Amino acid sequence: MGLAFHRNADGTTTGRNEANGFTVTHAEEEEVKRQLYEDAGWEYTPPPPPVPPGFHRFSLVHDDFRDSGFTDERYAGLRARPPEGCVPVDRGCFALECERPGKTLMDAVAGTVAEIRRDHGLVMNSLGVEKPQEWFDTDTKNGHAAEIVAHLVVMAADRARLLGYGRKDVVRLLDATGIE
Repeated sequence: MGLAFHRNADGTTTGRNEANGFTVTHAEEEEVKRQLYEDAGWEYTPPPPPVPPGFHRFSLVHDDFRDSGFTDERYAGLRARPPEGCVPVDRGCFALECERPGKTLMDAVAGTVAEIRRDHGLVMNSLGVEKPQEWFDTDTKNGHAAEIVAHLVVMAADRARLLGYGRKDVVRLLDATGIE
């Protein structure tokens, strides 16, 4: 059984339960989700309240690709003393759920990643985005699309390091794109 969601040109959202064809369109995306979850017999959990102005909500994940998990000794210090506004969570790997200040989402992520690297010697290499090809809210610098960009940049930096590329190599590639 699958649930599919589509944002329409008029600003509404349409959702469909592919198992039985139940379809709903509504101006509020969360109402569409609630109705589809109810139709599917799944528990619906509403999203958390918005963060205060100047703060951003995001996850940071340490994908290690080895057989390590949340309780791995490397994370002991970070579990005991996470950055302010972050809470350690077990996602089958080590992760932090954060609400941190920043001018933009990218600023908040960058500051948090730098603090963790400086204070704990660990490079967080993912934001836990499962389907980065799915873009929503491209009209804002701080929504899901911004989270995807931050995820891809953090992941790319980590993967480049694993392959032996340095900061200059990654910056040279970014500069070559012509991004201003």
